[in-house]
Amino acid sequence: MSKSSNVARTLRRSLCDELERIGPDAPTLCAGWTARDLATHLIVRETRPDAAVGILVKSLAGYAARVQRSVGRSEWSELVDKIRSGPPLLSPMRLRSVDDLTNTLEYFVHREDLRRGTPGGEPGALTTAEEEALYTALKRGARLMTRRAPAGLVLRPDGRPVIVAKKGTPEVTVSGPVGELVLFVYGRQSASHVALDGPADAVEAVRTAKFGV
Repeated sequence: MSKSSNVARTLRRSLCDELERIGPDAPTLCAGWTARDLATHLIVRETRPDAAVGILVKSLAGYAARVQRSVGRSEWSELVDKIRSGPPLLSPMRLRSVDDLTNTLEYFVHREDLRRGTPGGEPGALTTAEEEALYTALKRGARLMTRRAPAGLVLRPDGRPVIVAKKGTPEVTVSGPVGELVLFVYGRQSASHVALDGPADAVEAVRTAKFGV
């Protein structure tokens, strides 16, 4: 089993532990979502491909919302157990390579949505293997997630080679731990602990840009 696949599964378990700790009504970084809403989203994403398309396709968003409400009526412990047990047996997400590609960033970011959504919530610690996996995923996905950047964007993770997320001028450099950079490009700029450097107007535009998938 690859190191990154181990990380994806470890992050899944860690997220489920966090769900159990904070309970269904806790706030998250996802605007308007409680922990129950976030858990339901993850289940629909993995188990209801017919509805999961609505996450990205606006015309199907209403159907996705109805499915999510239906799934969300389950007992809290059932929801958490369903996430913890992983995708259905025949789902492509059972494959190690797909697990790596689709879940490493997803489960890290949503774990932090839970931890940091409550006032005073502390960031989760990362192992060396988790940092390596997140850096690999960040290199792979940074251009897509920052495609709406209003300026050139360079990511400078602590102790690792820089990542040119978007070429252009003016240019803004975002520096910090790799996990914080992941949150930044995933659209959690206000909750990420990073430093931005560049022209003041470009920095402000990047800080408030719409990032993420």
